[in-house]
Formats: sequence, structure tokens, C-alpha cells
Amino acid sequence: MRYTTLPKTDIKVSKICLGTMTWGNQNTQDEGFSQMDLALDKGVNFFDVAELYPVPATAETYAETERIIGNWFKKTGHRDNIVLATKIAGPGEYTAHIRTNGFSKEALNDAVNNSLKRLKTDYIDLYQLHWPERQTNTFGVRDYAHNPNEQWDDNFNEVLHNLDDIIKSGKIRQVGISNEKSWGTMRYLEESNTHNLPRMISIQNAYSLLNRVFEGDMAEIAIREDIGLLAYSPMAFGVLSGKYIKGTAADNARLKLFPRFARYSGVTATEATKRYLKIAEDHNMTLAQMALAFVTDRPFITSNIIGATSLEQLEENIDSIDIRLSDDILKAINDVHAELPNPAP
Repeated sequence: MRYTTLPKTDIKVSKICLGTMTWGNQNTQDEGFSQMDLALDKGVNFFDVAELYPVPATAETYAETERIIGNWFKKTGHRDNIVLATKIAGPGEYTAHIRTNGFSKEALNDAVNNSLKRLKTDYIDLYQLHWPERQTNTFGVRDYAHNPNEQWDDNFNEVLHNLDDIIKSGKIRQVGISNEKSWGTMRYLEESNTHNLPRMISIQNAYSLLNRVFEGDMAEIAIREDIGLLAYSPMAFGVLSGKYIKGTAADNARLKLFPRFARYSGVTATEATKRYLKIAEDHNMTLAQMALAFVTDRPFITSNIIGATSLEQLEENIDSIDIRLSDDILKAINDVHAELPNPAP
């Protein structure tokens, strides 16, 4: 395994982070335990979860993934061996079954306290805001369209003050953002710098061969401001394994169970995936390993969040850490990207 530190901290994390959002839906608790055992054995010390997991989010399965991780901590005693990240759900219809008061002081305290109980721990290493309260283009929406009737007031300062109180209580160590855009990222940093408030040290956004939009203004912010990307969906919902093209997807594969998750399955994305598959096969590697190795070694990446529904997939994904792509492979990848850029934003 290779390691780095969370930006502006001495917290050591593996360059591969274990994603957990299938546990409690696609995967059982025992399967989640086995995945955590394997990941830790292979040197992964960074786990990412969220209060709304597993996905799709429902009232019936709400927070089941956190409970599974907490049960594993209780069984194994490994809490202090893991850098643990979780998230408060953002507002919207998708999460109305959780709460409806956004990132208010009451919401943050409720979310943190309940996550701590489920996770069976007294601290969270990295606490993240899962998506913005304001209306912006997230989750596969390509362009920003302003809503002049939006009911939202600029509350970046207030949110950071509330997070500061929780940090001072010892319940969380560091804070980060997720599914955020350049304006929101810079507003948080501005408030931190101006008012000596907690600094967002990481941003968790989608990034893969099929979605490289982070390489625009966000990459410059990440590098110049030292706010590390925790890349999620580096396998594009499993599309970049090639299993859907080859027809080898298992019955519990995400897009078979939840076909509405079609963000990475459009015509152009499928064509790009076919071309990436050929590059990988021409260089005697799996598409999954090429796709993950590409993400891991981008200069703005702090950690690459991988997930799997089987131990075989998980082992292959973690082992991608040992692959370094040659200049020839990178050129071939970028040639495809130049012709078919970001087919799944």
C-alpha cells in the first residue's frame, strides 16, 4: 500500500480508501465484515461512509452501513487502526426521511451524535457535508442554471462556526465537503481564512475516466489551496470494469439491481468505455486496474475511494495501487478523452 496524509494534518491515510455504500443492501453485514478484514490486511486504513448509506437511500435501510461498521469495530477492536470518514446528508426530497433542517446547528449535532452511536466510537476523523444546501449542478447535471426563487441564505460562516463547536467538543477531528463546486469551495476557504474557522481539508467528488470535470477549475483549487480530492465512483458504478460490455455482470451488480443509476451508461459513455477497454487489453491489464491506477496518480488526489460487492473485486481494486501507467498508456487515454470528453459528468 502507498500512503499520504490528509492535507494540512498529520493524519496518515492509504491512497486507496474503502467505500462502503453497498453494505446493508447489496451486501450483508458478514460480507461487509469480510471486506473490512481484507482491506485492513492489505494496508487500507481509510474507510468512508455516510449516514444515508446504503444506497439507494430509503427510510427502511437508513444508516445501516454505519451500524455495520460499528459492529465490526466492536467485534475486532480495530477502531484506532482506521481513519474514519462519514457525512451528514444534505437537504432535499431524497433525504427528507432523515431530516429537513439542512446544516443547521441542530442538524449537525443530531447527525454527529447519532453517527457516533451507530459507529460505536467517540470520535470521527473526517466529517463531511454530503452535498450543498444551495441549489447547484450536482449528481450528473452538466451545467449550472440559477433559480432566482431559491430560498437559501449564505450561511458558510454559520456552518463553520457550528462545526468548530463540534471539533472543540472532541467529537470530530477534521472537516471536508462533498459534491461541491468551485464557488462553494472558495467561500468555505474564504471564511476559514478570514475568521480563523475550521478549514475544509478535503473534497469528495466524482472522478473517473468517464468524468474528468474536476480537472477544470477544481483541480487548480485543490492544488493551490491544498484541499485534497477523495475521488468517488472511480469505476463509474462498475461500468469501467467492462463487465456490462462483456455481459459478465453478476445478478447483484448495481446497474442490474438499480437500472435508474444510468449516469455512466449513455451512448457516448459506452463508446468511450469500449475504447478504454481496448487500451487496457492491449497492455495486458484489466480495465478496472487501468481505470483505478489512472485516478490514484493524479496530482490532486489524496485518496481513491474504491468499492466492491465481492472479495475478488475488492482484491483486484486494491491491488491497482501497484500499477503505474506508462506515458504511452496515458497518451492513449488522453487521446480518447480529447475525442469523447467527459461523457458522464
